[in-house]
Amino acid sequence: MELLSYMRLFVEVARTRNFRRAAEALDMPNSTLSRHIAELEKTIGLRLLHRSTRKVELTEAGEVYFRRCQSIVEEARIAHESLLDVVERPSGTLRVSMPVDLATGYLSPILADFAKAYPLIAFEFDLTPRRIDLQSEPFDLALRIGLPPTAPSMLVARQIALLSRYLYASPGYLKKAPPLDAPDDLRHHVLCIAQGALKQGDALRTLYRGDEAVEVMTPTRFAMNSVGLSQSLAVHDVGIAALDTELARDDVAAGRLLRVLPEWSLSPVQVHAITETRLLPARTRLFIEFLKGRLSAV
Repeated sequence: MELLSYMRLFVEVARTRNFRRAAEALDMPNSTLSRHIAELEKTIGLRLLHRSTRKVELTEAGEVYFRRCQSIVEEARIAHESLLDVVERPSGTLRVSMPVDLATGYLSPILADFAKAYPLIAFEFDLTPRRIDLQSEPFDLALRIGLPPTAPSMLVARQIALLSRYLYASPGYLKKAPPLDAPDDLRHHVLCIAQGALKQGDALRTLYRGDEAVEVMTPTRFAMNSVGLSQSLAVHDVGIAALDTELARDDVAAGRLLRVLPEWSLSPVQVHAITETRLLPARTRLFIEFLKGRLSAV
């Protein structure tokens, strides 16, 4: 990058045949420009310019170097300007893998707004919880709920949201179930919990109320990797689901679900955008920033 910068300086001096005018055009001190040209000559090992008090002339090597550098510097300028245009008007196809619950429960309106803001971008969405291979499959990024992957080590995980979780049950379930007034009462209830590890049986869960934390050993009759299914089971009087307020909003408004132990919550769930590299096309970087900004307000 330093060499390309020196080339740009040399091209301006060679074009104007004058250090002072070149320095003015480049908006830098004459002494700095002269020093950089001397460093370039030292790096190359050849004198490029004949200097005198009145004029600057190109050496034979300088003539050859000037012809080559002109096209290189111009190509670099065009490439830079084209990238700036991409940033301002990103285009191309954005390929994203994401869980169906995240897409339908949270992202639908956000995706619609992003598509309206950047009309030149096309989209390919693969709604799946499977671990795609970002190195061999044609995805720009994967959105995943839970802890970031630890392998492969070259993957880059950016946390874009923390989704709160509260407990919800239907009036029908609560009518026939044992009393539920404190966290410890959960030992006598049916939980429908979406989690990474699909495992039935008792599970130690931590509930939080401000700075207070309580651990409860709870039975899990239904283990699944779908928040949507856990919500549907809760609506159908099967048990208690852990949901974000945004997901539960419509069912609560319609009276299908009630928030139980309203002062208590489970630990929030992380959402990560996972990419193969930190060097991202403009459309991918803008998409991640857009999601992060909108999800932070959820």
